[in-house]
Amino acid sequence: MPEAALQVVLLRHTPDPEEVVAMAAKLCYSPANVKELKQKIEAKDQAAFVEKLATIGHLSPIEHVSFTFGIEGISRACSHQLVRHRVASYSQQSQRYVREEEFDYIIPPSIKQDPEATKVFEDFMAEAQQRYTAILKTLEDKGLKGETGQQDARYLLPNAAETKIVVTMNARELLHFFRVRCCNRAQWEIRAMAEGMLGLVKEGAPTIFGKSGPGCLYAPCPEGKMTCGKVEEVRKKYGVTNKKIPKDK
Repeated sequence: MPEAALQVVLLRHTPDPEEVVAMAAKLCYSPANVKELKQKIEAKDQAAFVEKLATIGHLSPIEHVSFTFGIEGISRACSHQLVRHRVASYSQQSQRYVREEEFDYIIPPSIKQDPEATKVFEDFMAEAQQRYTAILKTLEDKGLKGETGQQDARYLLPNAAETKIVVTMNARELLHFFRVRCCNRAQWEIRAMAEGMLGLVKEGAPTIFGKSGPGCLYAPCPEGKMTCGKVEEVRKKYGVTNKKIPKDK
């Protein structure tokens, strides 16, 4: 059972996402028809206008563009956190239909850095695999083959078991997702995944996501007393040096 490695791939996104956002927003303020707006928007750079939308808090036009990711090498513990984001679509590899002949798993860094803890962890993963295989055989011997046996045998699989998932979110939900999941207080695994996703969407929509990231980048830390206490370090990581950012309380 090898340890799984995180992989985040941007599978698809709305073509010309910032042009679509600009078109939707312009329609709200212009008497022109859709065809005229399309011609005007295609003829000029809309970066400044799209950036202004976030400044004035007009975010509904951003919902018209979406991004689809293929993600693997995350644990079931991580995917359980991910699917709490409800404005999204998910298709996850099923432990009911996919037989776990030799499941991969994720080792938390705090365990991985300690050889003794790593051994305990790996021994437990090996035992879980053995128990899963044994009970699956028992169920199959009783005639519960295929998904019927696998759906019950999977109860023995640990949270550390690797999973694969396809995720689609619109840009507005992604802004929220990055705000909370790129935060230092987010769990390490979903934070690493969110940072990977953010790097990919910035390439396709640099204006929409140019200032995206944890909530403390351009405002005081939203975590209050629960702050990580490393706001300046986080801003430096994201290249934010604006001296006009309000001081943290």
